[in-house]
Amino acid sequence: MKISEPVDALTPYSGVEPDASWRDEVHELAEQRDAIILAHNYQVPAIQDVAHHTGDSLALSRIAATCDASTIIFCGVHFMAETAKILAPEKTVLIPDARAGCSLADSITGADLREWKSLHPGAVVVSYVNTTAEVKAETDVCCTSSNAVDVVNSIPPGRGVLFCPDQFLGAHVKRRTGRDDLYIWAGECHVHAGINGPELAGRAAENPDADLFIHPECGCATSALYLAGEGIVPSEKVKILSTGDMVDQARTTNAKRVLVATEVGMLHQLRKAAPEIEFAAVNERASCRYMKMITPAALLRGLREGEDEVLLDLEVAKRARGAVQRMIEIGRPGGGE
Repeated sequence: MKISEPVDALTPYSGVEPDASWRDEVHELAEQRDAIILAHNYQVPAIQDVAHHTGDSLALSRIAATCDASTIIFCGVHFMAETAKILAPEKTVLIPDARAGCSLADSITGADLREWKSLHPGAVVVSYVNTTAEVKAETDVCCTSSNAVDVVNSIPPGRGVLFCPDQFLGAHVKRRTGRDDLYIWAGECHVHAGINGPELAGRAAENPDADLFIHPECGCATSALYLAGEGIVPSEKVKILSTGDMVDQARTTNAKRVLVATEVGMLHQLRKAAPEIEFAAVNERASCRYMKMITPAALLRGLREGEDEVLLDLEVAKRARGAVQRMIEIGRPGGGE
């Protein structure tokens, strides 16, 4: 059973912000458990604000690998907690709700990748970090959305490249590298795929002075480049960015208004980084229900009970670690997904 299948069992976040006593209890329990709380940028605001660190999945995994805490509470989806365990095998990694899966990670399995590799012997496998440990174990080198171009450019010409699983990020990499021998798996994040080109064009027309922050997983990324290429939107206003790079760009842009094409949880970090700028979602419905499974109640329960520990097969983790470490060694070390 895929971990993101039990949709009918999801408990949506009520939107009610917990009080100070909740925050105090969370931090007290974390201290008792010798735990560090990590929260992804797509989490609900209450989780982002109570966490010791908030960021993209790779940045958080690096923190997990180097922190002194013996326990990691990873507030994100399951593959992110797995990546933390891959990089920090000696630590206890807990996820507040193990049902929090990912449609993109679910779009390819280890068996799928092994079969694909058999059709392209000698090709180099580049997997987006948004994949399961099983897929990472079959991968030569992982990448993030910010260093995917650098990773592919590091592969000698003449070697075929199998890029998985996100077709929109793969198309972005193919445009940037110009490689004809790059083959792309037809996977997608259902949330990002739902942010479409006509929607972006309409919002851009309504806001001609706004910058466009576009995540390369989005279905509208090609449309954004088309708008810039045709002069419909000034090219300097179109920025294809990872979530980590969006925060950096927010601190330096001169725009008064920014349209953001990614999961809506990102708006919270952007508004904190640059409160003087008006940030608006291209698609206000682009909310990942799996990310939102990590509710304040789930975090508190996880800290109290210590359940939903992330465990990996030692051999799988060892093979996957090599692919993740090679990613860290290549190209930009900063932004993640």
